[in-house]
Amino acid sequence: MFVKQMQVGHMAVFAYLIGDTVTGDALVIDPADNAHDILSIAAQNGLRINYIVNTHGHVDHIGGNAEMKKLTDAKIVVHEADAIMLTSTPPMMLKMFGAKQSPPPDILVSEGQTLSVGNVELKVIHTPGHSPGGMCLYTPGHVFTGDTLFVEAVGRTDLPGGSWQTMYHAIKTKLFTLPDDTRVMPGHNYGRTPTSTIGHEKQHNPSVR
Repeated sequence: MFVKQMQVGHMAVFAYLIGDTVTGDALVIDPADNAHDILSIAAQNGLRINYIVNTHGHVDHIGGNAEMKKLTDAKIVVHEADAIMLTSTPPMMLKMFGAKQSPPPDILVSEGQTLSVGNVELKVIHTPGHSPGGMCLYTPGHVFTGDTLFVEAVGRTDLPGGSWQTMYHAIKTKLFTLPDDTRVMPGHNYGRTPTSTIGHEKQHNPSVR
């Protein structure tokens, strides 16, 4: 499995390119900006992007959807509870982030569904709380946590549709039950290190002890 973490756009967003180097199939998680740079890395590694996956519908994560879809014709994937957010970002927010309104999603997913690129399978884990449709993506060895779980921190829950109790429950019952050596791949570069592990977060994350 090919995994590339890339800091893009505003607010230190992490995008991820994930693919199967044998088949050349790939997806990109949260391509907030820098579409040409992401595509350059994909081309260098013989990958074609089939899916654009948004961990949630906030503008700082979806602002590059339009450009990425234009360049790749990839299908946009989001959890069903955040679907409306992709096409309803207020113009003021778009201007603030230098973003374009996202096209509507092509595929809506829910808890337990699987996205496949070649032989790589990513399981959808619904982790609401930062947003109603916040989700993480798990494949053995890695979990891509969006704005649910950061390195020794968690996402904010004071935005519309947010709930601290809901997110805390999702982290404790869904993410913290994954194997301890699972590498946590967060949605922002906000921590002391760019990645962590589930075991480390269980011991050292002050928000969810």
